[in-house]
Amino acid sequence: MNKLIVKNALIVNEGRCFASDLMIEGSRISRIDSDISDSRAVVLDAEGKYLLPGCIDDQVHFREPGLTHKADMFTESRAAVAGGVTSYMEMPNTVPPVLSRSALEDKYQIARKRSAANYSFYMGASNSNAEEVLAVDYRNVCGIKIFMGSSTGDMLVDDESALERLFGEAPALIATHCEDESTIRANAEMYRSKYGSELTAAYHPLIRSREACTISSGFAISLARRCGTRLHILHLSTREEALSLETGCPLSQKRITAEVCVHHLYFDSSGYASLGNLIKCNPAIKEASDRLALAEALKAGALDVVATDHAPHTLEEKQRPYAEAPSGLPLVQHSLLLMVEMSQRNGWDLPFIVEKMAHHPAVCFGIRGRGFVREGYFADLVLLDLKGKTLVDKSQVLYKCGWSPLEGTTLPGRVAATFVNGQLVYDGSSVMPDQFGMRLEFERN
Repeated sequence: MNKLIVKNALIVNEGRCFASDLMIEGSRISRIDSDISDSRAVVLDAEGKYLLPGCIDDQVHFREPGLTHKADMFTESRAAVAGGVTSYMEMPNTVPPVLSRSALEDKYQIARKRSAANYSFYMGASNSNAEEVLAVDYRNVCGIKIFMGSSTGDMLVDDESALERLFGEAPALIATHCEDESTIRANAEMYRSKYGSELTAAYHPLIRSREACTISSGFAISLARRCGTRLHILHLSTREEALSLETGCPLSQKRITAEVCVHHLYFDSSGYASLGNLIKCNPAIKEASDRLALAEALKAGALDVVATDHAPHTLEEKQRPYAEAPSGLPLVQHSLLLMVEMSQRNGWDLPFIVEKMAHHPAVCFGIRGRGFVREGYFADLVLLDLKGKTLVDKSQVLYKCGWSPLEGTTLPGRVAATFVNGQLVYDGSSVMPDQFGMRLEFERN
């Protein structure tokens, strides 16, 4: 069995930052102690660097199968590990959409041969596939994704009887995209009739408005409370939604949790003037007051998880006129460093970032053996060098789409190494070939 000792690390875990050595044997952490020696082990000196549990991104779109001109599991998982993301949960709006157990299993077979990071895939819901959804074995599937707003494709679930059944009988977490479709359609018609071809991305948060978000998330919350559902609301974008959520309750006791994405914490509507469609996403990036309120809610515990909603499109697609340009932006390679960049102005420290990007996703989804630096846990680890810097440059972007909305930005820190299941998959400059992640497993009551 291969052994590796990480010497002199500053381990960040469960609210603490402490100097320690750490031993990896095979795929797991075998020992955490002040001074570890073993003549049979390889030694990595991490003097001055921070050792974190790998980030777990609960919402990505890697576009495979069917949309692989934009992205695929090989390219995007490599970008993920280069950014310190060791596990991800991927969305069902591919081609074909994942609305059957066979389509779901097909994605697992692709990932097994192509993903550098650990992986899980949501089962997609529609108005008519409840039998398939309820028959899935959720001990090795992260949850059920319901689009309560047609962000993409034909996966809108707007039949109230279908929603009642899914919310009432779901044997696992339901993750929702919440935007009210009728509100969006009415807004779109109004702005199209008024501005026509002159519409730009600056109108996106007016069309996909805060009212569309609050109506839909409010309905999801009320339905979950009535049905006793384990609900996880994805990518909250408004002050009003953040204020509607519970604080002061331990995450393990919450039945309703929420995610915020790095772009809603970093960008606001002032960015449309320079970035336009490059930051067009659903739900829309909104006002500076929303950005500030989301950061405050994250710190207060109303928002539980930080993720990316990584959603690549080609630059050519993004350069189309506003109404034709798709929504979504690629972020998974720089999400950890973005959180470090935002930490000073928001009063966050490294233990807080680790809590929201590693500990809480693991607890929220009940992931077995991951998300913490603990003896016996899988060695999914990130070595972070805060003395370095990272320039986001197109030549260094690993996304298949080849661009980032952060190009030209210098972020504090650099990812010096990433380990997945005890194997070095990123050495600070290159992703290792022929290293593959594992299928995530989940605790279910």
